[in-house]
Amino acid sequence: MSNGLDTETLGAVFASRPDILQDIRKAADSPARIKLFNNIASFIQEQTGGSTSEPSLKRRRVDIEPSKNSPAPNGASTSSEPVDVASEKTLLEIKDISVSIPQRKKFDLCFTAQHIYARAPNTTAPLPGITYAWKDIEHAFYLPVPEKAQVQFNYILLPRGSALSALSKNAAPAEAEPLVFTIPASAPKPGSIGGPNAAAASAVADTYSTLFHWAINKCLQAASQNVQITAADPAKFHSVIRQAHRPKDKAVHVAAHRGSKDGYLFFLENGILWGFKKPLLFIPIDRIAAISYTSVLQRTFNMVVEVFTNEGGDVEATEEVEFSMLDQEDYGGINENYVMRKGLQDRSLADQRKAKKELAENAKGKKGDAANGDANGDAEDDGLTELQRAEQQLEDEEDEDEEDYDPGSERESEGSGSDSDDDDDDDDEEDEDGEGDEEMDDDEAADGEPGEEGEE
Repeated sequence: MSNGLDTETLGAVFASRPDILQDIRKAADSPARIKLFNNIASFIQEQTGGSTSEPSLKRRRVDIEPSKNSPAPNGASTSSEPVDVASEKTLLEIKDISVSIPQRKKFDLCFTAQHIYARAPNTTAPLPGITYAWKDIEHAFYLPVPEKAQVQFNYILLPRGSALSALSKNAAPAEAEPLVFTIPASAPKPGSIGGPNAAAASAVADTYSTLFHWAINKCLQAASQNVQITAADPAKFHSVIRQAHRPKDKAVHVAAHRGSKDGYLFFLENGILWGFKKPLLFIPIDRIAAISYTSVLQRTFNMVVEVFTNEGGDVEATEEVEFSMLDQEDYGGINENYVMRKGLQDRSLADQRKAKKELAENAKGKKGDAANGDANGDAEDDGLTELQRAEQQLEDEEDEDEEDYDPGSERESEGSGSDSDDDDDDDDEEDEDGEGDEEMDDDEAADGEPGEEGEE
C-alpha cells in the first residue's frame, strides 16, 4: 500500500459525496490517519463487491408497491416486485428543506427519474414514509404560507387517492399522505444544491421557487404526467381582510375551521384546498355538487360543500363537508368571484336545505309557520342570495321577539294585589320626601328588614 492516500479507492467509494473526500484530504495529516482512511475505503469497497455505488452499509432498501390506480410505465404490466429506490441514480439533491407533512422536520429532498424522497441530513437512506413515485402524483400546488411575517411558500404534492381521503371518518385511509414542505422567498444557500444536475439547477436557482418549479416540472413531464403546479391568483380571488403583518400583500386565503381544527381555505382554479394541518383536504372542482351558506351570524357564517363521493359506483352519491367561522367580509368574494363564476350554486340543493330547516322549526312548534311558508314559497323570486335571505330571516325573528315582549308584565306579576298598591303609595311618598329616604330604604332592604309589611 502506498504511503499516500488511496485516492482511486476513496474516489470510487465516495463518488457521490465530494464533501467527504475533501474532509478526508484535510484530515489526512499524519501517516496513521492516512492508513486509517485507506483501510476504511478498502473495507467498504470489499463489502460492496468492488462496486462504485454507495456503500451497502449506508443503503436502505425502500419497497414501493405499484399503485393500484395508475398504469405501469411504458404500458408494461403491473408487477408485484418492489422498487429499490436507493438503487436509483440521484439526479438532484436540495438540502435543509423544512417538511411539515407527513413529518415535521428538516430533510434533504432528492430527485430521481422515478421518485422524489426525503432523507435525514448526512445519510443516504431514503425515508420509506416520505418516498413518492412521480407517476403517482395527482395534484401539485404552490401556495403562500398565511400569517407569517417573512414571505414563505408551501409546495403540496398529492398522491393519487389522497385528495378526498379525509372527507369522511369512515373512508379508508389513503395509501400515502401528501407531501408538504416550506421554502423561503430567498435564493438557495451556497452548497445546498448537489447531484449530477446541480449545475443545470443552479442556472435557474435565482430563488427556491424557481429551483423547485424547474425540478418538479421536469420530473413530472419525464414521468408522462399531465400535472401542472397550481398557484393562487389574487386577480381571480383574494380576501378583502387586510393582513396586519403584510398590509401590502393581498391574502389569497380565508381563515376557517373544520370541526375543532383551524386552518385556511384556498379557492383555486381547479378546486378548493383546506390546509395546512392533517388531514389535508382538496376538493376538485368537478367533484363539487354545490355550495351553501348556513349559521349566518353578525360577523361569521358557515360554508357547506356538497361533494360527489362516487361511493359504491353511484355517481350521484354525495357527502357534505362544513367549514365554519368564515368572516362575513369574505362572503362577497367567495360567492361572486368564485361560486357564481364557477357556476357552483345549486338552487335545488338550497330548496332542500330550506325544507329541512322548515321541518325542524315545525317540530319545535315555532310561531308563524304560515308566514314562513309564504316567504319560502317566494324565495326564488325575491332576488336575494342565500346569505341575504338568512340574514333577513334572522332579523324577522328578532322583531317577533321584540313584539311579543311586554315590559309592563314583569312589574304586574310581582307580589300580591294589596301589597302592590301599598308599594305604589310608598313610592309616591318617597318621591315627595327626597333622595335621602330612598337611600335609607335601600339600606333597610339590603339588611333584610320587613319595612311596610312589618308595620302592618
